[in-house]
Amino acid sequence: MSKITHKKVDVVLVGLGWTSSVMAMELASTGLEMLALERGEDRDTVPDFAYPKMADELSYAVRLKLMQNLSSGTVTVRRNEQETALPYRSMGAFLPGTGVGGSGIHWGAYTFRPLPAELRLRSYVKETFGEETIPADMTIQDFPVGYDEIEPYLTRFEQIVGVSGQAGNLNGQKLAGGNPFEGYRSAPLPLPPLKKTYNVSMFEQTARSMGYHPYPTPAGIASEAYTNPYGMQLGPCNFCGFCDHYGCLNYSKASPQTCVLDALKRHKNFNYKTGCEVTRVNLDSTGKKATGVTYIDTQGNEVEQPADLVILGAFPFSNVRLLLLSGIGEPYNPAKKSGVVGRNFAYQSTGSATLTFPDKDFNTFIGAGANSVGIDDFATSQIDFKKEGFIGGAIIKSSQSGSGPIKGTPVPAGTPKWGSAWKKAVKDNYGHTMSVEVHGSNMSYKDNYLDLDPTYKDRYGNALLRMNFNWHDNDMKMLAFMKARVEEIAGKMNASSVTTSFKKVGEQFDVRPYQTTHVVGGAVMGDHPSNSVVNKYMQSWDVPNLFVIGASAFPQNIQYNPTGLVGALTLYSANAIRDQYLKSHAPLVELV
Repeated sequence: MSKITHKKVDVVLVGLGWTSSVMAMELASTGLEMLALERGEDRDTVPDFAYPKMADELSYAVRLKLMQNLSSGTVTVRRNEQETALPYRSMGAFLPGTGVGGSGIHWGAYTFRPLPAELRLRSYVKETFGEETIPADMTIQDFPVGYDEIEPYLTRFEQIVGVSGQAGNLNGQKLAGGNPFEGYRSAPLPLPPLKKTYNVSMFEQTARSMGYHPYPTPAGIASEAYTNPYGMQLGPCNFCGFCDHYGCLNYSKASPQTCVLDALKRHKNFNYKTGCEVTRVNLDSTGKKATGVTYIDTQGNEVEQPADLVILGAFPFSNVRLLLLSGIGEPYNPAKKSGVVGRNFAYQSTGSATLTFPDKDFNTFIGAGANSVGIDDFATSQIDFKKEGFIGGAIIKSSQSGSGPIKGTPVPAGTPKWGSAWKKAVKDNYGHTMSVEVHGSNMSYKDNYLDLDPTYKDRYGNALLRMNFNWHDNDMKMLAFMKARVEEIAGKMNASSVTTSFKKVGEQFDVRPYQTTHVVGGAVMGDHPSNSVVNKYMQSWDVPNLFVIGASAFPQNIQYNPTGLVGALTLYSANAIRDQYLKSHAPLVELV
């Protein structure tokens, strides 16, 4: 292996998905020389997503062509300290993306903003229900930035993405058809809601008849032609059904490719390289200043890339692993109750019901990732935690993203797994089912965390990241509560059969079935180095010229898909770097 040192740049960004692309675009006006390093391959709408190449269920939804290659990079997983962690070798519970665009290519494009209560969760629970409501092993904390402070950046990211939807609270005025429980919006959503598929309309009508408040979920999918603030043009979605797991062939679904990258590439002070696997952040002799990063290139060379400012904008697992491999911050140790790096890892709590209607045809081959209507009547801010015995909330929704002939073949419970009876059930049921889903919060706990695996290493001899995670009763009680609500709604819809899939209290985490890719935490933001890795601007407490952006900063998971908040926090951080940090190169939060 050869060792190479390249010429210094002003800014080096690790990863080139949503966070790094938006960050670089926002910093482009400074004139700083920026270089993004992406470990995967280059990708663009043309030729990579062009029709008919992308309309391939076998390659993308079954063989997961856009996802990380687990043979060259993965995590190990254990549920408790009595277990030996084993490598995650087959895509199941979560699907990390790779390549330019990252997970922002294959996402479903739900673009929610958090509830105000979720940003100050610990304070909200203490003030409303009493501190004794919080279990002793729960480590939830407030985000160090409040709703009023982040709201302009939520709005800005929605405009960059081109979100379709209906505001429910515009500057305090409640609007019909929107979510009445959402935090206020300072501007309407950029585009009107997507058209509704039959199942979505049925759910909406049923929910409204029960006194609930259905609304079209905000979708980063264009309902009309749209030009975003960066000058990027999106076309209206045609509901082709190739959305989740796929790159958009129609320039309709928001992604770094459709919303940022072509505009970013026009800036002469930005460059990027692919096939570059960053292995550590380099520090000076004091350990308090980053001098750049080291990466392995496609030829196997070890390359040092000097930089004055380092920004980690990769998937949460990668951000945390790089901090640990680089010796930045004290690793979290639950036994000693010390350290912060790896602390407060959280996931998402989900469940669903499948409803069968022999007399209805839902045309399930059509759809879009965030084609959905939901209700927030059981959101985090709408539940009496003391009465119900859990902390958290969820959106209940119905969606239809498009189902192909391989994976989209639901059959009634008790159907044989193969053979003529299975084939007949597929024929009889295809197009006659819909789902009602729960997408809920997941709290953080002292024994759910990330650290370096003591046994398994990658191909370069570096320790793999170890995911220590198991379900806790609190979140399972929340799902039991939501299951009862889903069954009530399903009962009103008069389906011929209803099959539910919900985790139960005491159930162990199972890495095999897909749940969500919404892993968060490990490099959380906070108001003091004792409870966080980064400050409110996502600047490292320990190394001021290092910023760690993305969902790794969440101290626990919100009830929604995290991308809207991730984008807003990226813009918030970029604004602080541009307007404050570049003037002083100093810590942006002074400790008193």
